Amino acid sequence: MSEQTTTSQRRVVVVGAGMAGVQTAVALREQGFPGTVRVLGAEPHQPYDRPPLSKAVLLGKAEGSAFDVDFEALGIALDLGREVLGVRPADHELDTAAGPVPYDVLVIATGAEPIRLPGAEGVPGVHLLRTLDDAERLRPVLARQHDIVVVGAGWIGAEFATAAREAGCSVTVVEAADRPLAGALPAEVAAPMAAWYADSGADLRTHARVARVEPGAVVLDDGSLLPADAVVVGIGARPATAWLAGSGVELGAHGEVVADDHLRTGVPDVYAVGDCASFPSARYGERLLVHHWDNALQGPRTVAADIVGEAPLVYDPVPYFWSEQFGRFVQYAGHHASADTTVWRGDPAGPAWTVCWLREGRLIALLAVGRPRDLAQGRRLIESGTRMDPALLEDPARPLKKATA
Repeated sequence: MSEQTTTSQRRVVVVGAGMAGVQTAVALREQGFPGTVRVLGAEPHQPYDRPPLSKAVLLGKAEGSAFDVDFEALGIALDLGREVLGVRPADHELDTAAGPVPYDVLVIATGAEPIRLPGAEGVPGVHLLRTLDDAERLRPVLARQHDIVVVGAGWIGAEFATAAREAGCSVTVVEAADRPLAGALPAEVAAPMAAWYADSGADLRTHARVARVEPGAVVLDDGSLLPADAVVVGIGARPATAWLAGSGVELGAHGEVVADDHLRTGVPDVYAVGDCASFPSARYGERLLVHHWDNALQGPRTVAADIVGEAPLVYDPVPYFWSEQFGRFVQYAGHHASADTTVWRGDPAGPAWTVCWLREGRLIALLAVGRPRDLAQGRRLIESGTRMDPALLEDPARPLKKATA
């Protein structure tokens, strides 16, 4: 930005019209930013929220999930259906098919894109579930009560399987690992969740690798053939950052933008927020890459404050997410990787239970199934770093906040 450019003339361009991008634009206005704010979105749709796609939109209970934001009233320019192809930081310009877009400040909020199943591209009936268009294509599949094979027993696989069973479909879920949520939770915590599939009438097959997908069938590496009118792939997501190649913006091991504790990149006037960015956490002593809705909601406030020049806000949240699956409300807060103690509250075979992870006597993470009060109290206890008494913590009838040391 040149010395002559006043604050009211500064141009902030946000690349990405999902939760992180939209909330950054809104936060800039809420924090009094007077310059121009422009949001570029690759999809043609009005910006929308993603969680309802695997639930209400998929089942035809809602037509869409557009954000309730009056962009015009806020003076936020939307440029939709415009994919960004690259950025030239030295010129402060973005490259798009429709020509260059200049910026004074750039916010990268391109989120993540689903990992595709090798060899399944172009096979009829193979679906992903990430965008509104994906959900629209899957809605009639569920309405026709097809035989569906879901590849991947992670969060999105479980949520889609839940919706498909609710719609009356026959559902088989294949998972290469030995349990659901293998990449997210320790074995002893994920193990009780395997029974949820059978309880709902879904067939969960673990240690099951897909050899190939054919029209109308999935063939596993043991030779077994699963009939499939439709195949839904949910094997994870990766940051959507390929367009940054050659830009000088540093990418991490997972392809994410490496940001600092104010969500600034190492390139001047460039920020990154949401699913596409990792940040250093002093709380957990490591760099975090959080692919969840709450991170895309919270991070933009830090970005906006830094752009506006308010008192610097260090971004070090307690990560949080939730999932609705098989009639259960599952919530998780924190980051359990460095825990030295695990405490169970309640019977994991029952409808409501919680797992708490401690490090040196302090709560650092918890998973709550049907126990929202545990989650709410636990999140505050993680934030405050309060010491806990493991013996008191084990009593599910005792409120978490009364289990302190």
